[in-house]
Amino acid sequence: MPLLHERLLKVLNSQDEHYEIIYVDDGSKDNSLNILKNLKGNTKVVELARNYGQHAAIFAGFSVVSGDKVITMDADLQNPPEEIPKILEKFNEGYDVIATVRQQRKDSIFRKFFSHLNNYITKKITKVDLNDWGCMLRGYRKKIVERMLNNNEKTVFIPVIATYYTKNIIEIPIQHSQRQAGKSKYSLIKLINLMFDLMTSFSNLPLEILLYGGIVTAAFGILLGIVLALGRAFYGVEWALGGVFSLFSVLFVLIGAQFFAFGILGEYIGRIYKQVKNRPVFVIENIYDSKEDKQ
Repeated sequence: MPLLHERLLKVLNSQDEHYEIIYVDDGSKDNSLNILKNLKGNTKVVELARNYGQHAAIFAGFSVVSGDKVITMDADLQNPPEEIPKILEKFNEGYDVIATVRQQRKDSIFRKFFSHLNNYITKKITKVDLNDWGCMLRGYRKKIVERMLNNNEKTVFIPVIATYYTKNIIEIPIQHSQRQAGKSKYSLIKLINLMFDLMTSFSNLPLEILLYGGIVTAAFGILLGIVLALGRAFYGVEWALGGVFSLFSVLFVLIGAQFFAFGILGEYIGRIYKQVKNRPVFVIENIYDSKEDKQ
């Protein structure tokens, strides 16, 4: 954390911009909060009541920003702070949202695979031609941040939500570095869950797949019934009985498809349940403000 802060100060002090650094402690159980509270500079630390997840934590940071240009990033230094001037340059060109695409990623093969899969699904869902939806080094104008904060949805995936509030978006390439410490909180299971969250939160595609899949399955069942009836008519009862195991096989496939369909419907019902409960996306426990002049 001190290394990140040191590099941030060096980069921001080199820019002709007034700035504020906001750190969000997402329910950490180590000494991170105390380290953050002792950092020097124009720094604000937001302590959350518990762990709410990456995007909820960023929303908490959004709720206390004061500047017109807001830049988000993770604290693992995989996105170098030295890339921030590229985002500021695009702000000055008038863009509302500056997305980034990581070059020569330093991640494992399975993370790259699921990242590419998520990027493909998200691009199809949003119909926005961006290539890297998982990189959190991004820029947002204050008006976009305010629009996102006024969003009433309980499922938050910031890069997608931002695209609903402006068409003035650009994507730029940035460098990607090795993780400096610890390991990613996004396990294989969490990456798969993220993929389902994206599909069920921002699209009716799974329901449409179930609809067309049901039509195809019904048509297949009718065709199979006709084939069995013709076989019985031309070859006798023995031929039809000979296919009993094939019928069981088809039956198991159909039962599996039904359980899958119930699972998809359950995801949507669960999201409606969360929305109705209207629980907050995050709860701020404390805000520690260290106001110092840039100089």
